[in-house]
Amino acid sequence: MKGEASCPKCGGRVRAPGLFSDAWECEAHGAVHPLQPALPPSVEALRAVVGRAHVPVWMPWPLPVGWLFTGVAAAGDDRSGGRAVVVACSGPGPLGGPGELLLVAEELGEGLGAHYAGIDGPDPGPLLRTDEALRAKVVAGGHPTPLWRVQDTPADRAVFAGEADGLWLWAVTWPQEAGLLLYDDLVLTDVRSVGAEVDLVPCGALCPRLLG
Repeated sequence: MKGEASCPKCGGRVRAPGLFSDAWECEAHGAVHPLQPALPPSVEALRAVVGRAHVPVWMPWPLPVGWLFTGVAAAGDDRSGGRAVVVACSGPGPLGGPGELLLVAEELGEGLGAHYAGIDGPDPGPLLRTDEALRAKVVAGGHPTPLWRVQDTPADRAVFAGEADGLWLWAVTWPQEAGLLLYDDLVLTDVRSVGAEVDLVPCGALCPRLLG
């Protein structure tokens, strides 16, 4: 894959496999699946990630009114395939102004969701507020899926996490108020199952959150 890969847990540089190791390595986190550079939003980019993904590629479908697909990135290489995938969407927030949403599907221990959530990872674990009666509810792959608020995150965003298809599902929104989207039975579809309908995905400009 082209471009400079980074660590999905911290965004730092990784060392490519060489003579003494067949793994990508982060100085802080050891062997990782490398986070490949974010792909600008296009149907072709989405298809490229879908074709390699070993995890769901979640996207609100249909997209909320006025929302656009604004980028995608995956952690993995040509040998491992995509072990964590993040999809970005942007549009009008429920309380006015612009909103941004990142949806991350990942295997246990990948740390990509925690990275975008702004917390130490790799998994949400004890930071999930499962004691709260009010929780976000989405429909993921046709199944009602509760998402719990993740505590101790930066004040500029809302972070929710839960389990879908036996894997972590993270939802991170900016600003925090945009998290209200997730209390309205948002329907998420695994783009791997969409087929030719993917050609209808409306695309916007690359979401800068994917680069952080």
